[in-house]
Amino acid sequence: MIARCGFGDVVGSFLVPGTERSRGDDVTQLLDTVKTYAKQETLGPLKGVGRAVGLGLAGALCLAVGTIILLVGLLRLLQTETSAFEGNWSFVPYVIALVVAVVVVVLALSRIKKVDLPQGEPRP
Repeated sequence: MIARCGFGDVVGSFLVPGTERSRGDDVTQLLDTVKTYAKQETLGPLKGVGRAVGLGLAGALCLAVGTIILLVGLLRLLQTETSAFEGNWSFVPYVIALVVAVVVVVLALSRIKKVDLPQGEPRP
């Protein structure tokens, strides 16, 4: 610590009293700071993304179960309420339900788009 009193006088010393640290302490402090920063910048955003992914998976599961129930309902409707699919044509309701399922899957896949995560300013 160096201080000037005015007329060119230098008061103080180059060492700050009471802060004698070894290089090992500095390295340990640096490593702790790097670990803390890495946790802050990786685990924090991942927790937020994890919540969104969890909600997305729950929604996808609900939609999948609902779609399966609707497809089974369509199959049962075609089997019981129509008399056109009897005898050798009894496989046609299954084919119709399969085609509807494929159309639903293709429609769902066509709606998927890549979303980039925001690259905001670095945190202070």
